[in-house]
Amino acid sequence: MTDDLRSAGAPTLEDVARAAGVSRATVSRVVNGVRNVDPVIQEAVRRAVSVTGYTPNRAARSLVTRRADAIALVVSGAGVEPEAAEESEGTTASGDGSSFTAQVFADPFFGRVVTGVVNYLRPRGMHPVLMFAESSRAREDVVAYLRQGRADGALVVSTHAEDPLPALIAEAGLAAVLFARPARPVPVSYVDLAHQDGARLAAEHLLGRGCRRIATISGPLDVPAGQARLTGFRDTMARHGHPYTPIVEGQFTQESGEAAMERLLAEHPDLDGVFAANDLMALGACHVLREHGRSVPGDVAVVGFDDSSAALACRPPLTTVRQPVEGMAAEMTRLLLDRLSRPDGPVTSVIFEPELVVRGSA
Repeated sequence: MTDDLRSAGAPTLEDVARAAGVSRATVSRVVNGVRNVDPVIQEAVRRAVSVTGYTPNRAARSLVTRRADAIALVVSGAGVEPEAAEESEGTTASGDGSSFTAQVFADPFFGRVVTGVVNYLRPRGMHPVLMFAESSRAREDVVAYLRQGRADGALVVSTHAEDPLPALIAEAGLAAVLFARPARPVPVSYVDLAHQDGARLAAEHLLGRGCRRIATISGPLDVPAGQARLTGFRDTMARHGHPYTPIVEGQFTQESGEAAMERLLAEHPDLDGVFAANDLMALGACHVLREHGRSVPGDVAVVGFDDSSAALACRPPLTTVRQPVEGMAAEMTRLLLDRLSRPDGPVTSVIFEPELVVRGSA
């Protein structure tokens, strides 16, 4: 590409075709991802694109490919109905100003999901559109957005077991992948963690330290992950001769971890070990233990779950069960792109293995 041609205006398909020595139609096919083009010609066109500085027109490309090159990243929950939400929270389709979005952004888990999705999409010239679906109206907006082709598919993170969005998407025949196994079976692919195995690692570690009066702060028991982590922990304790484990249910928030720890200390003041079903609750538990003059791990050992930023913010740093959220989010995205390229392919699931990360709290 000469300097004169560069100065004449934005490079065009014709410029690329001349530089590559092929037809304009061939350049269009390569730029739009048509597969049955000779690899040698594809490489020549890519070199010409680089030399000319040509940038495809996204809108024009969408007309050819019928793809938006955008993915909806949807954080969804059962939520409240629109009328009540508008009166109490000012809910809109995007969720601006709602307590739902505030809770989402306060949890480091969601930031890790976004990181995994963005890192996978960016090299492929795609981007996520963040959407919230905490009410029936917002869920309808998400389905309509996908039906209109404004996004090619959806990555759905549900925060509530009764979330109807996965079923709505499946019934509409839209492409989607879920983060975590849905509470009710739907024909949609998902990624998840072997939560029971992770809780087993936590129980075995506490027992291996010599803890014998162990309690647990569970996650919400209407969420499959909360149920699975509690089941795995209790089963492991029972296998080691501990048929009863004190349990207080939390909500995966730091505040609920603090409240649960207060209750456990009041009811079981001699406890010497705690498993909290996520790091935020473990962080709250450690705060309360310090306030009551209990050293961690000297008096009470604490194990969390997730290996999030909260684990490193805790003092001492948390021993925790690692959930590779970024990798899981990337795999969720890969499954969706594969689904888009093979619409008739089977739904599938990918289960990741947990890992114990030992730090100062246990």
